[in-house]
Amino acid sequence: MTATTDGSGGAAPGADAASGTARPGPPGAPGPAGTAGAPGARGTGAGGTAGAVGRPAPAGAGGGDAGPVAAGTAQRAAEEAAARATRALLARQDAAGWWKGDLETNVTMDAEDLLLRQFLGISDEAVTRAAALFIRGEQRDDGTWATFHGGPPELSATIEAYVALRLAGDAPDAPHMSRASAWIRANGGIAAARVFTRIWLALFGWWRWEDLPELPPELIFLPSWVPLNIYDFGCWARQTIVPLTVVSAKRPVRPAPFALDELHTDARRPNPARPLAPALSWDGAFQRLDRAMHLYHRVAPRAVRRAAMNAAGRWIVERQENDGCWGGIQPPAVYSVIALHLLGYDLGHPVMRAGLESLDRFAVWREDGARMIEACQSPVWDTCLAAIALADAGLRPDHPALVKAADWMLGEEIRRTGDWAVRRPGLEPGGWAFEFHNDTYPDIDDTAEVVLALRRIKHPDPSRVEAAIARGVSWNLGMQSRNGAWGAFDADNTSPLPNRLPFCDFGEVIDPPSADVTAHVVEMLAVEGRAADPRTRRGIDWLLAEQEPGGGWFGRWGTNYVYGTGSVVPALVAAGISRTHPAVRRAVTWLEAVQNEDGGWGEDQRSYRDPGAWAGRGVSTASQTAWALLALLSAGERDGKAVERGIAFLTQSQREDGTWDEPYFTGTGFPWDFSINYHLYRQVFPLTALGRYLYGEPFGGGPAGGPAGAAADTPAGVPAGGGAP
Repeated sequence: MTATTDGSGGAAPGADAASGTARPGPPGAPGPAGTAGAPGARGTGAGGTAGAVGRPAPAGAGGGDAGPVAAGTAQRAAEEAAARATRALLARQDAAGWWKGDLETNVTMDAEDLLLRQFLGISDEAVTRAAALFIRGEQRDDGTWATFHGGPPELSATIEAYVALRLAGDAPDAPHMSRASAWIRANGGIAAARVFTRIWLALFGWWRWEDLPELPPELIFLPSWVPLNIYDFGCWARQTIVPLTVVSAKRPVRPAPFALDELHTDARRPNPARPLAPALSWDGAFQRLDRAMHLYHRVAPRAVRRAAMNAAGRWIVERQENDGCWGGIQPPAVYSVIALHLLGYDLGHPVMRAGLESLDRFAVWREDGARMIEACQSPVWDTCLAAIALADAGLRPDHPALVKAADWMLGEEIRRTGDWAVRRPGLEPGGWAFEFHNDTYPDIDDTAEVVLALRRIKHPDPSRVEAAIARGVSWNLGMQSRNGAWGAFDADNTSPLPNRLPFCDFGEVIDPPSADVTAHVVEMLAVEGRAADPRTRRGIDWLLAEQEPGGGWFGRWGTNYVYGTGSVVPALVAAGISRTHPAVRRAVTWLEAVQNEDGGWGEDQRSYRDPGAWAGRGVSTASQTAWALLALLSAGERDGKAVERGIAFLTQSQREDGTWDEPYFTGTGFPWDFSINYHLYRQVFPLTALGRYLYGEPFGGGPAGGPAGAAADTPAGVPAGGGAP
């Protein structure tokens, strides 16, 4: 694929595609998983089984209870916005059937890419120049770098960006560099940076290995029932920690190309002593354990250590994906390459060559010549969300773009076991990952949303679709945690100990159940006719118990309470919880209370640190406005003032090309510690909200609060074929 400025992969499908929406099915049409359909259920699914959904005309279309002129104007504005957004989204589909927007994080990805190249001796002048151009462009006027748009300065990111620019040749006395180093010194210098930053500096002798937390490779030998074994960590942390145990044991130092004295508060004492926490506290206990591990490093039996490092190396190689990457994410791939190189794999070895080539695929080259590194790529997630958006906005279920998307998603199903089987050894595989290649770590969230997407599409091979859906449902049910909820990658990944380790200061390192993932699974199970299943009811009970006192739900993988609430309310309603249930009404009240004056919703990443000040508060964004609307619409608030104002925000902020601008980060990797701007969120979620405003809930009849009109042949303003005009 040739990268573009927004990470999309290529041209739209051909203009000879079939026309727009399908006509609604008769009342009582078959419902999900062969159950009786709800009154007015629309369409049938693959081969006439559990159904892909045909859409009726927009509520109020064709007269009747159209309401006052203002309502009719709002209706037309929503129809036109949805049509423009549909055309724009169709135009971004890759010829293979998938969608992918850029996944923007922060400059540490770019800085660490340059540091890796320096460590391996493979620096490239053109790459360095392009990366430096991007890093400089992200610097703020005060000389610092933040980890999300509009966020506060962040010490570790600023240190890593500064060092990367030094590697690129920027002089330390240049104005932009001297501002950065002055701020770094004023905020504690390198000694106050996170462990990961200091590991990168230790690779070049800019920090002492002895002053870093110890990670013994013998961890690889701990059985899964022993505390702090590698499977106690979330999969993203596990993939990072295993190679770093090798690095920690080897303690390599490459010649430093320059000194970094200007980044210390006192270059003569770069790491001033700090007092230990009380011995009976968790922090104090783990600090003393770390001291013991440092002593063990000196006396570790050579044969045991060698065997541990070799076992770690085998573990790493066994988990390399077909494209050469590890886990489909950049940080584990970087550390795996370093670890294997230290274990004797030369750069020409097939494993190393494939690993390095995979890292190049994380690069997005921008029109100005800058090069941005994605921490991860999200084609499966983006594709299922795009398919849902298009279907809910009226695209007919057998439209070629949707069928092509279904074909691609079906081809991405993972049919082999991965690390998840350590906790669920007897469970048959059958899920989807987030990335192009990540067969070791399918995730529960993607699997739920892919099933919801496939259920909307009328595919020419219905038996293939039904079999894949059945496997996905079975796998997700099997991944339920003991408390009735679902995490993202593993079941019962809830040990409190990993987060206590001195090493783990870089963000969340476990994968406990979350409201947003659980909600998506519950919604999927409800659509599949399993709302009454005891396992679904346990998930619902957990969600109801997790509601915040203010009425929202915490969002683990999206920012934050707006995302959580926008995920949970539609799931509860889909599963049969009444729109008058106190939990639903509390959520509605909270969303109405935090709506911005411009009619939109926004929530800053700082809500993770200070929910009292920031929960539901921030500059309005298209994606977060859509999440709030999805909750309100499912709660029956279509004719309410909050929905009217939210829809107006979306229609008025849309650009002429059918897209929305959204510099703010509304995605979450680690709450507060690692924020994400998914560039396709600003397209798929507003279109989904507009579609549900116009056509109602996809599996539950017409718009709640507004009647559905007669059927239409195409979404308003979308040409036959649904492609770009």
